[in-house]
Amino acid sequence: MPGDTKVLLIDDDEDFRASTRSLLEGEGYSVSEATSGREGLEQALADRPDVIVLDIMMETLEEGYGVTQAIKFQERFRDCRDVPIVMVSSIRETPDERFPMAGEVDMVRPDRYMTKPIDIPRFLDLIQRVTRGRRASRV
Repeated sequence: MPGDTKVLLIDDDEDFRASTRSLLEGEGYSVSEATSGREGLEQALADRPDVIVLDIMMETLEEGYGVTQAIKFQERFRDCRDVPIVMVSSIRETPDERFPMAGEVDMVRPDRYMTKPIDIPRFLDLIQRVTRGRRASRV
């Protein structure tokens, strides 16, 4: 049941956060928000979300990649490592397309990637799919 599912939304765009929060809460999800990568990392530790919805361009042009790298590889965030990251950005290129020759792309690759504006049915389906197993493991 979505009501038990916590979504952390990390995006500096107030309108995007408000509309996405409304959409997710309308589906029964519990939503917390952060306006920057740094704030989002602290919120992830505090909330232990079931999924993180993350923008790329915030205080810096590639901030979302740094957040992904921190969660997936820094010891401080080891308890959040298995939290799926759904990157949602206006950048059309996936990390693999954007950094085709970078050996480090594995360090910044999210679990899923979507472009803005979001396709609402596809987004909701994706959130449901990536959180389904997490909810079952908590029971």
